[in-house]
Amino acid sequence: MFGKNDKKTASQGKGKDTNLANGILCVIAKGTSIEGDLVAEENIRIDGNVIGDINCKKKLVMGPSGTISGKINCNDSSIEGKIVGEIKVFGRLHLHATANVEGKIIAQKLIVDEGAGYSGECLIGEQHLA
Repeated sequence: MFGKNDKKTASQGKGKDTNLANGILCVIAKGTSIEGDLVAEENIRIDGNVIGDINCKKKLVMGPSGTISGKINCNDSSIEGKIVGEIKVFGRLHLHATANVEGKIIAQKLIVDEGAGYSGECLIGEQHLA
């Protein structure tokens, strides 16, 4: 059930951000809502709704249907959905064309695709991550 063939099938997605090189370990599916804080040692993918703070030791990927209201801390992030609150990324933050961030962005590196939107303070560079 969880053999090599299943892993290979599960990693075949739209792009490399959906694959999360080491595998997706936590998925909040579309149609799912969570209220409360979320702490993860591994990668997270959010396609549903989260109201609360998220602390992810690795990569947070948000699909276009995902929404988060709260503070986010993670190592790397790829955002296609909507965030209301603060996002702090110790590595690279990638805002795709469908991303919308309302609040504070703090990141070491930032990539913004055409069409992405954000409203609020934006602090980029290692000096802001202390």
